[in-house]
Amino acid sequence: QVQLVESGGGLVQAGGSLRLSCAASGGTFSTLNMGWFRQAPGKDREFVAAINWSGGRINYADSVKGRFTISRDNAKNTVYLQMNSLKPDDTAVYHCAGSSTYYTIVVGYDYWGQGTQVTVSS
Repeated sequence: QVQLVESGGGLVQAGGSLRLSCAASGGTFSTLNMGWFRQAPGKDREFVAAINWSGGRINYADSVKGRFTISRDNAKNTVYLQMNSLKPDDTAVYHCAGSSTYYTIVVGYDYWGQGTQVTVSS
């Protein structure tokens, strides 16, 4: 069973940056396709970014393209989300997720972390 633990969230002013990390344990991370999702209060969980097992395939939600970068280090069992030019609309709980199949939607991910809060003040 894979466990995922996010870190790196916090409070930042609009225009600032944060780097989220998601550390995996209990499985073979290098074979997992990974995604980042977010959920704001009162809203559905939404796709942010995905990266396949090798890092050779990446997708982003239109709302974060050009501002966020997903990456992974299989030697460290960790996936990252670098978030730049943050906006108040980016405020949400950010979750990482893992799947044996590559998805850009919530459905299909087998493993989820508890999430880390990101708050962007205006």
